[in-house]
Amino acid sequence: MQLRKSERKQAKIKMALQGSAGSGKTMSALLLAKGLTNDNLSKVAVIDTENGSSDLYAHLGNYNVLNMQPPYTPEKYIQAINICLEAEMECIVIDSISHCWDELLDFHSKLPGNSFTNWNKVTPRQKAFVDKILQSPAHFIATMRTKQDYVLNQKNGKYVPEKVGLKAVQRDGVEYEFTLVFDIDSKYFATASKDRTNLFNGKPEFMISTATGKKILEWCNAPNSQEDVLKRINECLSVSGLMKLYKDNPEFQKTLNADFIKKKEQLENLVKQPKHSQNGTYNSNPKQ
Repeated sequence: MQLRKSERKQAKIKMALQGSAGSGKTMSALLLAKGLTNDNLSKVAVIDTENGSSDLYAHLGNYNVLNMQPPYTPEKYIQAINICLEAEMECIVIDSISHCWDELLDFHSKLPGNSFTNWNKVTPRQKAFVDKILQSPAHFIATMRTKQDYVLNQKNGKYVPEKVGLKAVQRDGVEYEFTLVFDIDSKYFATASKDRTNLFNGKPEFMISTATGKKILEWCNAPNSQEDVLKRINECLSVSGLMKLYKDNPEFQKTLNADFIKKKEQLENLVKQPKHSQNGTYNSNPKQ
């Protein structure tokens, strides 16, 4: 055993979209996948358990579809994931993982004997499926349907019923396994109910787009070591880009200060606008 400094390695996002039927989960997942692959949908695979619903969005581009048929066992999901990985897919959409939990509940209900102890025959299968998602070298977007209910909201002096989603149809606590979870309402607006990226925490509701996926991809590809930051410094083509790199990496501002200054001076000399540091530290404002 050996202590080391913490670092965030380049990540593959593992995220979930949860919402009621008709909330646009499939479309949202495909838009995210398009952004996560820099508009290269040929590197996206959809594992479809929704009777071919993913084909409805073929106008978005030439993504790949793997249609699954029942029974929707964890083992069949794992087999489908392996097929996608062997095809070198960069982003895998599973639409949806709720069918897997339905299958396991049905399996549990048919087991003889003690209901409580019988969960020992269910949990390892569920865990193997979730671990396959978490440990695979690809971006994953899993959709989960939520149980539906209706609430009365007042509009223009009248009470109008609106459909809302409740608890996701999956094992309790499965959302904690994902880095990012979006809740999508019946009007297609999303909010982050869990967000380890801190990109969407506390932000107002929004509609998911390709730009959302690209924003997540940028977070995934963020520098993870001093060597990575130094490489990006040397690759910068503008002062504004260098400023952003500096601000986004406060942990390296001190150790790489001289490198930031040197690169800044090189870029300013290229446009014949030389600047000199006034206090020996990197000046993030080229106008000062």
